[in-house]
Amino acid sequence: MSGLVNALAIAAVAAIVIARQFRARAIDTDRRWWLLPAVLAVVALREPGVLDAHHRLESAALLAVELLIALVTGIGWGWTTRIWTAPDGIRWTKSTKASVAVWAVGIALRAGVFALGYALGLHQDGSALMLGLAGTLLVRGGILTWRVRSAGAGDRPAPAYGDVERPARKEHV
Repeated sequence: MSGLVNALAIAAVAAIVIARQFRARAIDTDRRWWLLPAVLAVVALREPGVLDAHHRLESAALLAVELLIALVTGIGWGWTTRIWTAPDGIRWTKSTKASVAVWAVGIALRAGVFALGYALGLHQDGSALMLGLAGTLLVRGGILTWRVRSAGAGDRPAPAYGDVERPARKEHV
């Protein structure tokens, strides 16, 4: 794929995923939550430009940092997502304001890695970014699936980082 097609694919997937996460949606742990990240990783790894041919060691180090940022972003996003059970037993998820902060920091760090690579004169391909997005989605999906399965079928929401415990209110009869 060309660099432009990679960039458009990354932007489209990121926009769809982010937009969907800030709306409440049912989660099904039996689904293949790992499929989209796997497809993104395969597409990224089949491209020859993941590493700079002239600076393999430096570009590998930047790729490792990119993947580390992606994994930490996925962990943060997974733990800041709110999970609850509806009265009909269906589990729902929605990203929180803390999730926005996780994404903002992740994007800023990735921009910093890109700027560092540019300053070092490294050729950077969109495949590394696509591989990082795949890692973020995979880790987030795994954490959400684990949280939903471990929370059981209770009616109390699974806590997300940044949630504030509110005391129960009495109903006026």
